[in-house]
Amino acid sequence: MVPIGQHMANLRRKGAKNGLGKDPDRATERAAQLTAIDKDWNCPWPLNWQRHYRVLADLVDTEAGGVLPDIAPGVRFDGDDLGKWLAQQKQQGTWARLLPEQQERLTALGVRPAQAPSPAPTAPRTTKGPSKAQQVFQRGLAALTQWVEREGTERPVPRSHSEQILVDGETEPVIVKPGVWVSNTKSRRDKLSPEQLTDLAELGVEWA
Repeated sequence: MVPIGQHMANLRRKGAKNGLGKDPDRATERAAQLTAIDKDWNCPWPLNWQRHYRVLADLVDTEAGGVLPDIAPGVRFDGDDLGKWLAQQKQQGTWARLLPEQQERLTALGVRPAQAPSPAPTAPRTTKGPSKAQQVFQRGLAALTQWVEREGTERPVPRSHSEQILVDGETEPVIVKPGVWVSNTKSRRDKLSPEQLTDLAELGVEWA
């Protein structure tokens, strides 16, 4: 028996601990072999997103011309609420934060962002993005997701550890300390929404 999940996590490590090996030529050859199996084996977006996407891709009915079946919130696969995740991807705010490659993959499955309702004729048209607190939460959640997907939930995040995440609108990766963020978020847990608590619980945060 081979622990393939842990093996892949080791291969995705960066720096000296990279499971591809220290020899550059050998590492390049191994990366090419993995890419031949799955071009997204080391995708730049969170593996949690990739896992949900792959389930959707497998559900596409090729005999019906590549049509994705209707999946309502509450429909689960291996414990994940696939319908809820799909509905979140369709939200305009979530869709706008996806990388172009992620949008292309969803579009190929027939997934489109939801259209915003037209405002009333007399209502002023305003555009309001996520609050600063929401942005901080999403950045911390993305950093914690990367840590959990690489290291698992058994090992707590050191407070001094930093993660690089991709943020929409930023040209360079943003540095986030998920250990510090989890501690700060715990002190403000009474202000978190049920959806935020659920996101944290799915990453193994016990107090959530």
